[in-house]
Amino acid sequence: MTEEINNKKIVVRMAPSPTGNLHIGGARTALFNFLFAQKQNGKFILRIEDTDKERSKQEFEDNILESFEWLGLKYDELFRQSERTEIYVSYVKKMLENGSAYISKETPTEENPRTEVIRLKNPNKKIDFEDVIRGEVSFDTTELGDLVIAKSVNEPLYHLAVVVDDFEMGVTHVIRGEEHLSNTPRQILIQEAIGAPRPIYAHIPLILAPDRSKLSKRAGAVSVLEYKNQGILPESLLNYLALLGWNPGTEQEIFTLSELIEIFDLSRIHKGGAIFDAKKLDWVNKEHIKLLPREEQLKFIAKEFDATTTPVLEIEKIPWKTSNILEAKTHLEHVLTLMPHGDLIMKYAEEAGKGNVLWPLRYALSGLEKSPDPMTLMEILGGEESKKRVEAAIKILGQ
Repeated sequence: MTEEINNKKIVVRMAPSPTGNLHIGGARTALFNFLFAQKQNGKFILRIEDTDKERSKQEFEDNILESFEWLGLKYDELFRQSERTEIYVSYVKKMLENGSAYISKETPTEENPRTEVIRLKNPNKKIDFEDVIRGEVSFDTTELGDLVIAKSVNEPLYHLAVVVDDFEMGVTHVIRGEEHLSNTPRQILIQEAIGAPRPIYAHIPLILAPDRSKLSKRAGAVSVLEYKNQGILPESLLNYLALLGWNPGTEQEIFTLSELIEIFDLSRIHKGGAIFDAKKLDWVNKEHIKLLPREEQLKFIAKEFDATTTPVLEIEKIPWKTSNILEAKTHLEHVLTLMPHGDLIMKYAEEAGKGNVLWPLRYALSGLEKSPDPMTLMEILGGEESKKRVEAAIKILGQ
């Protein structure tokens, strides 16, 4: 991919609609645009597409902006379509004047009570374009009819606003989800009508649930900020999203953002849908936590792990799966004599079996079947609290 197209600087845009929170599909699209712009020393624009006045909400725009900030996806410019109406109106007027659009008399219906709208005069021709990901794509625009591009001169609609903005902002590459593929021929017709150059298109495949169905909230389609609340690092989420439908060309799986920028290539995006795997995201997150300085690791884990709540232990969960209650009690009693010396505890665990020793210790400290390792827990809890929790587990086992 060359750095300049027709001697123009690379410009990309992410254009979310504030009719809902930013989800992982949108975050991945934003990431791919960001990586491409950074790699090509180009410009990354965030454009809030709020032409739908009834459904657009400030709370959703706030969510989008906060998500970008948390992820660290820095944009060069921010626009809101609601603040650009005059620009769209000027294009509508020009199109009416040159005959590429016309005022259409309509028969009012329940769904559309208007008696007239503004339509694009469709030349009814075949449109071909090269998609970076999907290859050659063809559409017969005859079936589209004359597109409605505005409710009135002062009320432009989505497709016109998108095309005008891309033209005015010098967008060279449109990198977006494949659900927008069917929008492309409509937008190309409008481009030709206003004399705008055609950008390069790259339509990203969908993110799918494990059963290859549309991603649902249950399977991971939640707000980006919900992952923040779940203890996922922004670096981890970006790393994982990059691997959804894109191949780095190596066996490496853990990347920093700067490493992703260095190796990102649009041509390595897959054509098929990518499967979202929550367990893989958790693994990527653990690997990124390991990269943090020890002090930062402990702060992060302490934040996620409530160290002020005394765990409620279930006696049958204390022993390791190949051990029993008496053995677990014996191991915990010996560990108690070695605390707080982690090296001595690990030496004992290697001799007696790591699972036999470390599982009951970790469960005694956390009360959880999934938690940080016991050495980390002891650092967070401190020596006195750690001993108190182990003694409580021993008491339960001795009953």
